[in-house]
Amino acid sequence: MGDLLNLPDGVLCALVGPPGSGKSTFAARYPDSWRVCLDVYRRLATDSEADQSATPVAAEIQNLLLDARLSRGLNVLVDSTNVFPHVRAGLLARARYWQRPAVAVLFDVPLPTVEAQNAGRDRVVPLHIVREHHQLLPDADQLHSEGFTAVHPISELLATSGALRLGTRR
Repeated sequence: MGDLLNLPDGVLCALVGPPGSGKSTFAARYPDSWRVCLDVYRRLATDSEADQSATPVAAEIQNLLLDARLSRGLNVLVDSTNVFPHVRAGLLARARYWQRPAVAVLFDVPLPTVEAQNAGRDRVVPLHIVREHHQLLPDADQLHSEGFTAVHPISELLATSGALRLGTRR
C-alpha cells in the first residue's frame, strides 16, 4: 500500500467529507490499525452503524484510541465526516496535546458524484444529510486557518495519481 500523502510519523490525519465521498475507500489504502471510525464504534455498541444515539459512546471509544495511538507516536486516520468545526477543533486539540502534526484530506468531491456513490453503498445515508454535510464542507484555506499543518484536497490527489481510484465500499 503506497502512502500518497507521505505522512510523517505520529500524525493525526483527519478525513473531511460528506458520506459517500470516498473516505473509507481512501482509508483502506492504509493499515487497518491506523483507522478510527465512529461508524464502526456505533455498530459495536448497538449492532447498527446508523444508530446516532450511540455517537457519544462511539466518540469516547474514538478518543481513547486517539490518545493511545498519539501518545505512542503512531499514525491515526480519523475516518468520519469531520465536517463540523467543533469536531475538527477537538481533533486538533488532541494532536496539540500529544505534540503531533495534524493533516487533513479534504474530500472536495462534486455533489452529484457523492450522491451517486452514496446511492451505491450498502448503508445509504439519507439524501438530505448528504447534502447538508456537503454544504458544510470547509475549503483548504479554512482547514489551514483552523490549525492543520497540511491539507490535501482529494481532487488534487486524483489529478496527480492515476493509481488512486475512489469508489463505493461494500
